[in-house]
Amino acid sequence: MVYRYESDEDAFEEYPEPGSDLSVLGAGPPPPAGPSPSRFPTPSLPRANQLSLPSSQPPPARVDIPPAAPRSQVYTSAQPADPATRRNGGRLWQVVIGGAAVLVLLALCGLGAAALLIDRDQQPQATPTYQPNAAPTSAAPERLALDSRDTDQAPLTAKELFPGKELKLTDGQPSYQVLKTHSSGSCAVAATGEVADLLVRLGCNQVVRATLRTPDGDHLVTAGLFNLTDKVSAERARDRIRQQLDERQGRFRGLTGGDGTDVLATAPARVGWQVRGHYLAYALVVREDGAAIKAGDTKVREILFDMIELHLSRGVLQQRADGGTAAQPTAAPTDNNGSQGGSTGNSELPGD
Repeated sequence: MVYRYESDEDAFEEYPEPGSDLSVLGAGPPPPAGPSPSRFPTPSLPRANQLSLPSSQPPPARVDIPPAAPRSQVYTSAQPADPATRRNGGRLWQVVIGGAAVLVLLALCGLGAAALLIDRDQQPQATPTYQPNAAPTSAAPERLALDSRDTDQAPLTAKELFPGKELKLTDGQPSYQVLKTHSSGSCAVAATGEVADLLVRLGCNQVVRATLRTPDGDHLVTAGLFNLTDKVSAERARDRIRQQLDERQGRFRGLTGGDGTDVLATAPARVGWQVRGHYLAYALVVREDGAAIKAGDTKVREILFDMIELHLSRGVLQQRADGGTAAQPTAAPTDNNGSQGGSTGNSELPGD
């Protein structure tokens, strides 16, 4: 559809009213053929009343313009690349990159297989073979549990704890002299008061002890083991004994046996004790001259450590835990002088 804008002036000039002066209207050169120009500008559109006449000249041949290349195929170089050459080059690069990736993958697989083979060679696993006539292998001896008399039924013996007249604890150091040994099925003989009652209530059925003289000759010590029912009862005795000693409700007895050992029954003493399994190890130390022992006496501490830790725990009980054998208990208490010793009331200081 073609839009035309016309005014009243155009209509008057093209169609005059009757009685108008045609000479005035016709003055000047005749107007060009076709509609007169309008007061308002018309759009530059083709006119519908104009006919196109055929021309005597043949129409120009149609030139096919190739479509514009996509933006991705536009090159900025002076010489544009041939599309066919570009396609072949792209495919070549794809082939090269794919081949390189395959080679890298094969190399990695080869390295992994080589590492597995090397590890397998370094750690060969022997395949067990059946030998019908082979002798059975001896199993390693099981460690004896010391937590209960149910698993540690062999009784203690004086020979197991103190096998000779001298007790050597460390190489290069002088020995303790064993003066008397004693073994009894009544634990009350080695204690007094509430301490003795406590041991009996907790199931103590055996005590093995000995009296020794220190290498320097300045101290005497009674040391031994109480055999209780299990580890729980031994730990209960350990915790309760400290309170009873502090409150002076009982004490450990020193084992006297002549040869100047009577001081064990009269002199103030320093005591120590320790639990291992169902055993309560203890030691009692006095000065041979009967003098009181100071609280910070390092020599007495060394004696307690030698008897309780080194000899009884690491020596006797460790050997028993490792499965060592022991002789049967003696029928009666023995000592180096051939007599049984006892002790009467003496005051003891609690151990640290």
